[in-house]
Amino acid sequence: MHNNLDIIIIGAGPIGLAAGIEAKRKGLRYLILDKGCLVNSIFNYPLNMTFFSTADRLEIGGIPFTSTHAKPTRSEALEYYRRVTEAEGLDVNLFEEVTAVITQENGTYQVESSKATYNTKHIIIAIGFYGIPNLLHVPGEELPKVKHYYFDPHYYYKQKVLVVGANNSSADVALETWRKGAEVTMVVREPTLGRIKYWTKPDLENRIEEGSIKAYFQAGITEIRENEVDIETLDGKVTIENDFVMAMTGYQPDFSFLEKIGVQLTNDYKRYPLYNRETMETNLKNVFLAGVICGGMDTHVWFIENSREHARVIVNHIASKENASN
Repeated sequence: MHNNLDIIIIGAGPIGLAAGIEAKRKGLRYLILDKGCLVNSIFNYPLNMTFFSTADRLEIGGIPFTSTHAKPTRSEALEYYRRVTEAEGLDVNLFEEVTAVITQENGTYQVESSKATYNTKHIIIAIGFYGIPNLLHVPGEELPKVKHYYFDPHYYYKQKVLVVGANNSSADVALETWRKGAEVTMVVREPTLGRIKYWTKPDLENRIEEGSIKAYFQAGITEIRENEVDIETLDGKVTIENDFVMAMTGYQPDFSFLEKIGVQLTNDYKRYPLYNRETMETNLKNVFLAGVICGGMDTHVWFIENSREHARVIVNHIASKENASN
């Protein structure tokens, strides 16, 4: 039992690290826990991924992020957040999953993890959304050829690849695998391409127009088989040969964890967690939300650049209460 912590921060992504920095600078006793590696979501981004944001918008703790590119890359971000963690001497326990949060009689919390048990006055939940993919809900989705995560285009050389989706990740997968020798088909639910980085969209549009990448718009997959995929299009059903389905359909936060510990969510599809907009405190006293988790299913609302402020707001609120009680 590790007693007398002021804050446990669940999630060692950029926002969780930002909260740790703020807590340390305020002299609070804190610990950051994460079930994966440091900035686990960024680690799981595609190998060649480039951020839409500039480096200064990804900075935390006022520590400069220098990049050799106009837009920083995945590898640069990993290096930056490692260096920040080391430079600040942050207390981070990685590969340690929080399994339970129990309210004590005195109003503090007992946090149980896969490795230890902790007592804390406050909890900051800064978990991301990259761990649970949005499913297609079609027959055959359980086949090994169906991928919800993408890493390196080389793997798909000389393969027939079907990419589902119309946004940034779908565009990157389609273009990168095509350039590495894959035969690429896209299935897009909407009538046009979606929200794509401005330097990528014209490239993809040109590849589709010239026929290098085949695209079905206002279409959807109806069944996946070992060597084929059925697609429902405006002109009826189309069956194509296929080796891999890249379902770039987005991800969702771990709502079951929030529900398990008692954080209230709206009952609609959006699953917005309820919290005080000024303090970020949930319906559970001294339990706070930070980062993308605040947006429920609207995972496009909160990014590093507009939610890093959550860390400062929450820790300032906690620190002011601690000072008032001392």
